[in-house]
Amino acid sequence: MSNKVRKVERITDIVKVLNGGIEFYQDAMEKVDSHGAKTVFGRVVSAKQQTVEKLQPFAIAESGEYEKDSDFVVDARNYFTKALALISTDSDLTYVKQLEEVEDKTLDVIREALEVDQPEECKMALMYTLNTANETHSQMKSLQQTMS
Repeated sequence: MSNKVRKVERITDIVKVLNGGIEFYQDAMEKVDSHGAKTVFGRVVSAKQQTVEKLQPFAIAESGEYEKDSDFVVDARNYFTKALALISTDSDLTYVKQLEEVEDKTLDVIREALEVDQPEECKMALMYTLNTANETHSQMKSLQQTMS
């Protein structure tokens, strides 16, 4: 093993996707009628916020600053969903389907970061993040099935 310090990589990408997801879920909570969906969205927001806080030290190590931006693709999906929900006969289900897609994107960026040789502490935080993302993805899949 060399004495070379491994650099943290792709953590800011994950934080941006998580931040975009938090905003999207918060917007969706205001738009949906289903109390059950609002409850699930609230739990997901809380889980994502905790994950962002766990990753912020690594984002700072990567970029030199606290990451507060969000991912463009997630933001675009949020705007698209708002427009789609206006013409949809079931806007609650529209939000749930689009949020489930955000969960897919979140899982993808986490897996990409895990493919990089990360420092051990970062790898452990990424595994925590992956487990949390798998849980929130499962919650959205389950909610989508009950609403369909």
